[in-house]
Amino acid sequence: MRTPVPSKPHTSLNRVIEALGDVLLEPIAVGRDPRRHLGGVVIHDPYDDAELPDRAVVLGVGVRESAEIVKLLHALGERGASALVVRSPVSAPAELARAAESSGVALLGLASRASWTQLAAMLRTLLAEGDVGDVAPQALGGIPTGDLFALANAIAALLDAPITIEDRDSRVLAFSGRQDETDPPRVETILGRQVPERYTRGLEKSGFFDRLYGEAGPVYFYPDDDGENRPRVVVAVRAGDEVLGSIWAVVDHALSEERAVALVDASKIVALHLLRLRAGADVERRLRADLVSTALEGGRRAPEAVARLGLLGQPAVVLAMGLLDSAEDGPWLATERQRVADALAMHLSAVQPRSAVALIGEVVYGIVPVPGNHDDHQGRAVRLATAFLERIGHRVSAAIGVGPPALEGSGLYDSRTGADRALRVLLAGGGAKRVITAEDAHIDALMLELADLSAARGDVATGPIARLLAYDREHQSQFVHTLRCWLDSFGDTNAASAAAYVHPSTFRYRLRRLAEVGGIDLDDPRDRFAAMVQLHLLLHGMRPGAT
Repeated sequence: MRTPVPSKPHTSLNRVIEALGDVLLEPIAVGRDPRRHLGGVVIHDPYDDAELPDRAVVLGVGVRESAEIVKLLHALGERGASALVVRSPVSAPAELARAAESSGVALLGLASRASWTQLAAMLRTLLAEGDVGDVAPQALGGIPTGDLFALANAIAALLDAPITIEDRDSRVLAFSGRQDETDPPRVETILGRQVPERYTRGLEKSGFFDRLYGEAGPVYFYPDDDGENRPRVVVAVRAGDEVLGSIWAVVDHALSEERAVALVDASKIVALHLLRLRAGADVERRLRADLVSTALEGGRRAPEAVARLGLLGQPAVVLAMGLLDSAEDGPWLATERQRVADALAMHLSAVQPRSAVALIGEVVYGIVPVPGNHDDHQGRAVRLATAFLERIGHRVSAAIGVGPPALEGSGLYDSRTGADRALRVLLAGGGAKRVITAEDAHIDALMLELADLSAARGDVATGPIARLLAYDREHQSQFVHTLRCWLDSFGDTNAASAAAYVHPSTFRYRLRRLAEVGGIDLDDPRDRFAAMVQLHLLLHGMRPGAT
């Protein structure tokens, strides 16, 4: 008999409002029980009937009209959601409050300059409190492990000043209350969850970060402006020699000696929390990777892994993502793969909360539930993959193969195999596409597999192609290239000559000569097909033969 697992602490709506209410969120109507725990974050899509996690927070992106909000509140109430977030300001707040009360769904307003993406990230941070590491809640410095918002408020009380906790890249991890007492740069930073680049560039240029990371105690920053912006006191957060981030407090005067000591002591507690969160995240990644790997491998343990991922009995599609131009591996590339894997996990969970993503080897795999119309399962997965690649832009050169739908957990192995084959085609240079399905990549995948077989057996070019290769080597001619251009152009001499950068008359002469030299009948479909296959294999592993 298994030992019962203690329940984990959960984040309530009250907790979210307490942490994010000063700057990001405005409570319009808190519903019947704001102490109920929340179960996940979902972006509302009127064309998707995907299942919501229990007690979900739904982000109503683009939902503006009062009648539309009222209708959505009642629909979400029937589906067990806990809260709906819409963009502030709203019209008819009294009517919306009544609808929220009758539906049992809290209604919150997102500040006009705040980003939906950053709100989703912060909500997930809050909902993840207590969800990593040991299941029993623990405390560091009197604060529950990982509760950075509570820690920020505790530090703010010690210093009597609003503070932010930021990572090494100036991203806001948590902030305290009283941010309305600060200045425009602080509000802008919190709304964007990132210190604006114009400020970080100035701090780097002035050497402020070098000074901050070289000092053991607090460092003061005095803005060079007309007095609109207030001074800061900052302390680095360290774990040994590693700088994990910093604590920024908005102050009008230098701290007393007691408060300066308190800030340094607080930085040590923040370091423990950040290390704990990082360790917990690493453990969570490894556990998730093991489950995803087991589910995709098939076999007798796969059903249990599928069940633990919450995907049992659901149709799903496997995505396989790899980085292009990644021939030279190294620490940077491994970090980049993990960063892109985390980004894909966030993207998929916003649309389909039960998605599972893990980095396995050099490939990022995503298992995406696709409820609804069977005919559109693969199309929906393609749209999700395409939207993700468009969102991350071309700064990260990635490609995604989409497997066939798996109508039950046992079919995930076949879906993974198809996704792998499609991804290989993209990584081998299968064209301008960055997303392709296993079905569309089938022929190219077969050719790559044939090239593998040919290379494994040590096959060399034979017949007309071998004779043309030998002639090109001896006479520095370009008969093989000429033939390839002609075949790729379906026999269109004008197009082929343009691809070879020669005059059509010159190209026709070369074509006649290569037919004579190679002994190939270009009017014979079998000869053309044999030449096309060998030319393809030469590009992917077949040896050209003896030199």
